[in-house]
Amino acid sequence: MRRVVITGLGLVTSVGHTAEDTWEALVHGRSGIAPISHFDASAYPVRIAGEVRDFDPSPYMDRKDIRRNDPFTHLAVAASRQALAQAQLEISAELSPEVGVCIGSGVGGLTTLHEQFEVLHAKGPTRVSPFLIPMLMINAAPGMVSQLIGARGPAWAAVSACATSGNAIGEAWETIRRGTAKVMVAGGAERAVTPLGMASFANMHALSRRNDEPERASRPFDAERDGFVMGEGAGILILEDLEFALERGATIIAELVGYGSTADAHHITEPEPGGYGLVRSMEFALHSAGLRPEEVDYINAHGTSTSLNDSTETDAIKNCFGEHAYKVAISSTKSMLGHTFGAAGAVEAAVTILTIQHNLITPTINLEHPDPACDLDYVPNEARHAEVNVALSNSMGFGGHNASLIFKRYA
Repeated sequence: MRRVVITGLGLVTSVGHTAEDTWEALVHGRSGIAPISHFDASAYPVRIAGEVRDFDPSPYMDRKDIRRNDPFTHLAVAASRQALAQAQLEISAELSPEVGVCIGSGVGGLTTLHEQFEVLHAKGPTRVSPFLIPMLMINAAPGMVSQLIGARGPAWAAVSACATSGNAIGEAWETIRRGTAKVMVAGGAERAVTPLGMASFANMHALSRRNDEPERASRPFDAERDGFVMGEGAGILILEDLEFALERGATIIAELVGYGSTADAHHITEPEPGGYGLVRSMEFALHSAGLRPEEVDYINAHGTSTSLNDSTETDAIKNCFGEHAYKVAISSTKSMLGHTFGAAGAVEAAVTILTIQHNLITPTINLEHPDPACDLDYVPNEARHAEVNVALSNSMGFGGHNASLIFKRYA
């Protein structure tokens, strides 16, 4: 099997519109969670979110393409352009058939769906946009990215709720390993802080209701956590066949060495007790990487700030890693960004790679009252300098989906 390396990454999040700005905010423990600004949320029980604010897609797309695409696709295109720029990859006509795209989303064009539903009720069916379906569909993001960059290789969308972009990156890895492409643009994008999205999640009683202190609302592994916080963003990685990357003189920033994916087959929203679905996902990732649990230096946890997720993920890490579970550093990016749903796996994979690059672990902020059921090392409240050569990133999704990725310092 071919070795697969990472040569570029792009991020658009609630704390920064680039990877550099996002990383700077995260290592300083800055939260992007604030009162909702996209719409008037005063009548909603939950009025806070990790929105991508004041984002301008015009540096990445022309005006016609901006109008004809949902904001989640704008984010995907922006992060893809950033990642390609870092990779310094020029997609020639000759290379084009060897470049693929796998970008996912949990819910796709929810902004457009809400807007056009209002048009239907206010003005009637003849006024609904003919672009509704192309803007709504989840595969609009990989379709638009492949069109704009000229990628004619395999192109599709992965969809597995909050595990979506973890699976997208993992399946892109598999695509290169079997020789179907030399380069894959992979990740996820989400822009679901809309009236409909917020109402639905709030009525599930899944969200934190700390409306008066939004920056303290997402508190993974803390005994006083009361739900996750909706977030927005996009994360994209450029994956390349190692031989191709070396031939073109690319700067390699990490190697993706392991991937696991499983289903709980238990419940549509609740994780399996003991986290055994996630255990198997991590075991598959370790096996495919040829690594032992004790060789992992850091875990970027799914860490949503819900009661069931955090304790279940803790159990899963213990059940997979044994005694090493108490020695490995763990942190949750969602404590600062909120839960970016279908983008979470890719956003957190990018943060995991940056952790390896900088030997600096981003903190789990708001961890003030440790939960006895969550008794591992979650790097509370302050970033930590540590040598990180091997790191694992977990994603868990509604539907019982699990995805685990293992990144390694390239050597």
